Amino acid sequence: MSTRTLGLDTNLYEYLLSVSLREPEILAQLRQETAQHPMGRMQIAPEQGQFMALLVKLLGAKKTLEVGVFTGYSSLVVALALPPEGKIVACDHSEEFTAIARRYWQQAGVADKIELHMAPALETLDRLLAAGEAATFDFAFIDADKSNYDHYYERSLQLVRPGGLIAIDNVLWSGRVADPQVQDNRTTKIRAFNEKLLQDQRVTLSLVPIGDGLTLALKN
Repeated sequence: MSTRTLGLDTNLYEYLLSVSLREPEILAQLRQETAQHPMGRMQIAPEQGQFMALLVKLLGAKKTLEVGVFTGYSSLVVALALPPEGKIVACDHSEEFTAIARRYWQQAGVADKIELHMAPALETLDRLLAAGEAATFDFAFIDADKSNYDHYYERSLQLVRPGGLIAIDNVLWSGRVADPQVQDNRTTKIRAFNEKLLQDQRVTLSLVPIGDGLTLALKN
């Protein structure tokens, strides 16, 4: 995991932020608080958040899905990019992490846009499908346990509409996916997932080397 784009030295990374990052103060505050958390490395990079907000606006998204909330940076950045009637269905099971998220959603005035489901994400996704919500989402962001990435992807692919976009985080996994000596379970799962998506003709694919690697899968 990485809280900044891989492969850039410090000077170049700081320059990138200095000429491109337009981070609202509420997001900066959340990012700074999360950096002090023992699990702060799970935070997405600010430039990735801004990129996701741009994608949401390009799509004209009104209904989005998030699998894995953590302290709420990604959901907050998406909520701020959505129109007033926009909605996020967010999946997480940690009361500790999402308590921080809820506090910032309230401060930013977007809590009414975010419907948080506190349950294992697969259960929530299956309930959405059973409730007839297939092909009703414009955008989905997956950033949760890597062992279930394929399951989250398959359900998200059903839930997003044709022309909708799925974004999947951590697909470069701090570079470990490219090291054949690394064979732990999470790394091998991400490798297999990346290889599957390369062959998946149901989507138009791009892996963007921003943050810790962000795969974009546009549903055909």
